[in-house]
Amino acid sequence: MSATTDASRGRLIIPVFGRLYSSLHDGAETLLRVVAGGFLTIHGSQKITNPFGAAEMVEGLGFYPGAFWSLLLSCTEFFGGILIAIGLLTRPAAFAGMIVLLVTVWFHWITVGQGFSGAEKSLLWEAAILLFFVIRGGNRQSVDARLGKAF
Repeated sequence: MSATTDASRGRLIIPVFGRLYSSLHDGAETLLRVVAGGFLTIHGSQKITNPFGAAEMVEGLGFYPGAFWSLLLSCTEFFGGILIAIGLLTRPAAFAGMIVLLVTVWFHWITVGQGFSGAEKSLLWEAAILLFFVIRGGNRQSVDARLGKAF
């Protein structure tokens, strides 16, 4: 249990919920990590079957050579998602995914001109989820924790 949880328990309108929130803390964080990694893996699975298929698209964004960046994009989403889901090398995998999503924010907001409405899913993933795991890493229920080492 963290100091934040202890401090906030005294301020709860219904203090008895403090135990419930404390007991669900690690499980909720693990669920968020598994879902985020799983969704990134699913999204990347469409690309990993044809890892060079996005070469033209990434060159259109100014990333040359397109074949290299397309392969990197495919691997980052697919394998990075798996790493995030299981909690292995959580911070670097989440950081790489965050960079990919920042590029998608640029693509939707600036290149396509959709503004916030086109970029909001990428912003949610990047800002609210992957950035969280870049800072926090995997929790006690991760492979990193089982190995006793974290990046």
